[in-house]
Amino acid sequence: MSRIAEVSVHLLDAALDAPFQSATGQFDRRQHCLVEITCEDGTTGWGECLGPARPNAAMVRAMRPLLIGQEAGRIEPLWLGLYNAFRDQGQTGLTVTALSGIDIALWDIAGKRFGVPCHALLGGAFRTEVPAYATGGFRRLKPGRPAYLAEETAGYVAEGFGAVKIKIGYDVAEDIEAIHAVRAAIGPDIGFMIDANHGYDAIEALKLARAVAECDIGWFEEPVVPEDFDGYKALRAGQPIPVAGGETWHTRWGFARAIAARVVDILQPDVCGMGGLSEAKKVSDMASAASIRVIPHCWGTGVAVAAGLQYLAILPDYPSRHEPRQPMLEFDQTPNPFRMAVLKTPITHTGGIVKVPDGPGLGIEIDRDALARFAMEA
Repeated sequence: MSRIAEVSVHLLDAALDAPFQSATGQFDRRQHCLVEITCEDGTTGWGECLGPARPNAAMVRAMRPLLIGQEAGRIEPLWLGLYNAFRDQGQTGLTVTALSGIDIALWDIAGKRFGVPCHALLGGAFRTEVPAYATGGFRRLKPGRPAYLAEETAGYVAEGFGAVKIKIGYDVAEDIEAIHAVRAAIGPDIGFMIDANHGYDAIEALKLARAVAECDIGWFEEPVVPEDFDGYKALRAGQPIPVAGGETWHTRWGFARAIAARVVDILQPDVCGMGGLSEAKKVSDMASAASIRVIPHCWGTGVAVAAGLQYLAILPDYPSRHEPRQPMLEFDQTPNPFRMAVLKTPITHTGGIVKVPDGPGLGIEIDRDALARFAMEA
């Protein structure tokens, strides 16, 4: 396989007309970091890094000298070499999010080299399409949250989504009112999940969960800060809603601790944040051995969505049965002017179902005009 000739980053930026808030942050702009790896023979691979764009780009640039001249097909040795080079200062966080984008780009190259999708090289697909749930329901900078969330989520149902997720973690009483309003708006048969973005402590999370359990919540995501394993366990033991988390845990080692401690019912690795497709495959194997569900987190551009779909394709049915339960794609519906603009062929849903790209590598083509149009100012 050809050697790596260049590693570059593309910083994307767009202002939002209507800012919105999670429990722990505010989105006035959308900014993302894409990784491009080019081989000596011209083959190019693409990846994406979860999290802040500029710091991720700086870390990718720091790793670049260790990649130039290396064989692109040595994905596992390259991953471990980069991790070892920075492990004393970065076993989690930006070191791993940057490494994630690099790893995904290398898998994209490998798929293109052999003319097959990434999922074929990762062991083969269990499915060719996946149900998607609509992620939205953030707090807007205006009053009337229960009403506008009810209208927003009912709109997703009208588009064909069979499940929706909203954001909570602001104030327990306010969140309870919003949850009840959404359930009333979408009806009893639509899947409904809540995500606190670790905005509560365990006491608040328990209070909210007990108050909304009757709303048939599919899972309670990131109820407390990711370091608080005891808080996660208290929430699992103290109320009936399944507990989910993992988008801010990193690598096989971080997930191994979470799995051993049985802190969640549902693991949510993000391939663009936890170490790439290489690590995500290891985590899903560990989760399968521990009988823990895996429903990946996904937040970013069409590159992140494509990588997430390649991962969803290889997740095994668990348990195996005639009509197995399918993992779901998190399909962000919040404003992002360049989310799918970066792809020549956008990834879309039909009645809440998304097809797994079956072209070589990630199965996508990048629109370089869009990269230039949304390039972040230096």
